[in-house]
Amino acid sequence: VQLQAFGGGLVQPGGSLVLSCVVSGVTFDEYAISWFRQAPGKEREGVSCISHSGMSTYYTNSVKGRFTISRDDAKSTVHLQMSSLEPEDTAVYYCAADDGVLGHGCSKFPDHYGMKHWGKGTQVTVSS
Repeated sequence: VQLQAFGGGLVQPGGSLVLSCVVSGVTFDEYAISWFRQAPGKEREGVSCISHSGMSTYYTNSVKGRFTISRDDAKSTVHLQMSSLEPEDTAVYYCAADDGVLGHGCSKFPDHYGMKHWGKGTQVTVSS
């Protein structure tokens, strides 16, 4: 199973970025996908999760109304649209996957232990 996250970068406060996570090695439409982030000196934090069906989405309170998660099953890709970015959003962002049919799916979100497969992160820096 491979997860590849990309789309990070440097953006000014108030700006926008779209992160993408491409997943291979699994039946994509059976897997819930989550985004987590970790800032220096802080614990890993659950940001958002989308169920394997795409019918349910979850967000941590600090990003509600600013971030939108979506999935494109045809491309085995999940996107995280981030807008109104704040310096506090600066972190390495990771995508993770878990079987939504036989595993935890999003049920353990925002806890990270519910996600079985992880990709390498992509850096997001919000700074003027």
